Amino acid sequence: MRKPSFLAASLVLSLGMLLSACGGGGSTPTGGSGDQSKPAEQPASSGSAVIKIATQSPLSGENAEMGEDIKLGAELALKDNAEKFKAMGFDLQLLPKDDKADPATGTTNAKALVTDQDVLALVGHLNSGVMAAAGTTYEGAGLPVVSPSNTNPQLSQNGWKTFHRICARDDNQGPAASQYIKDQGLNSVYVIDDATDYGKGLAIEMKKKAEELGLKVIAHESVSAQEMEFNTLVTKIKASNSEAVFFGGMYAQGGQFLKQLKDKQYTGMFLGGDGLDNGGFVTAAGAEASKLARITSVAGDITASAEGPAWVDRFKTSFKRDPGAFAGYGYDAALVVLNGLEQAIKDNGGKKPTREQVNAAISATKDFKGILSTTTFDDKGDNVNASVFIKSFEKGAYPPDQIAEIK
Repeated sequence: MRKPSFLAASLVLSLGMLLSACGGGGSTPTGGSGDQSKPAEQPASSGSAVIKIATQSPLSGENAEMGEDIKLGAELALKDNAEKFKAMGFDLQLLPKDDKADPATGTTNAKALVTDQDVLALVGHLNSGVMAAAGTTYEGAGLPVVSPSNTNPQLSQNGWKTFHRICARDDNQGPAASQYIKDQGLNSVYVIDDATDYGKGLAIEMKKKAEELGLKVIAHESVSAQEMEFNTLVTKIKASNSEAVFFGGMYAQGGQFLKQLKDKQYTGMFLGGDGLDNGGFVTAAGAEASKLARITSVAGDITASAEGPAWVDRFKTSFKRDPGAFAGYGYDAALVVLNGLEQAIKDNGGKKPTREQVNAAISATKDFKGILSTTTFDDKGDNVNASVFIKSFEKGAYPPDQIAEIK
């Protein structure tokens, strides 16, 4: 992926939105709510071979809103394509698992999933740390994974042939935040992370670029991902006179942190990554405090094309809720899986393919256009077309306004 350049990034809001065929020869998958342990309800089929697509994301706990978005996005993709696969003789089923944003739980779930030979692919995880722990299990079983949101760069440096992601990495996202601070004429930043693989990795990349740009990094500290009381830290930040604060972590904690900064009359800029791209961030911070926030996100604005609003309406009709930032990416990740699955079935003479055949077809994905993303995987499973987006909470409400795209 290319380095971000803000000179080239001003207000670029053009995303590949039309669902068209991708390389490998499969026709485009077209664009229901299951629980955590059994397949989501699918249209009944008679005599069809079962193919299960699993999801892993947090469906309980503080990150559940984002995790549910991924699951529901994938569910809608399967629903949209169920009839096509039924005509081919296959009954698509979604198998959602709650990883609780916990590496141990995610690994336990992964070990159970790979024993089910009907599971041919997985959409997930939300959290990079969970994927880092579970990835060796998927690799050992040959189970292909397409992540809508894992951003830690190391995940594609492990030599795993089964790992793929449609989103950008933290070594794109972190530098974009530093460049934004610089472009706003600010000179200093206080860096905080939540000590997770995601949060710490993002903060490290942000700090590295900040120092390259000549910004003064006053300090870089870590807090527990469970910490919700920041009085001592807020006092230190206030005393430092830092013009900006960068937080690498998730939305519930980040919102609480910003609220406490605002309560102590901090008036500088607050920045974070895609982990803050959720309505729960504004709920936790409060509308006034959230106006200080700008974020980088690997998730684009789904309403920024002619097709987006109609997709949002279908999502709301299906699930009686608004889609969050990663619902569209859960949908697109599942479409990439289904496109590879369809090609693998064709390559296998119309018979049910192996995981290895599905993985090979997914890895060959080229210029596949989803509702939000365009995907071409390199030999490490990274999407060479992935973008980073700059978003502003200046209006004090969710969703934030997308103000730039960095390719």
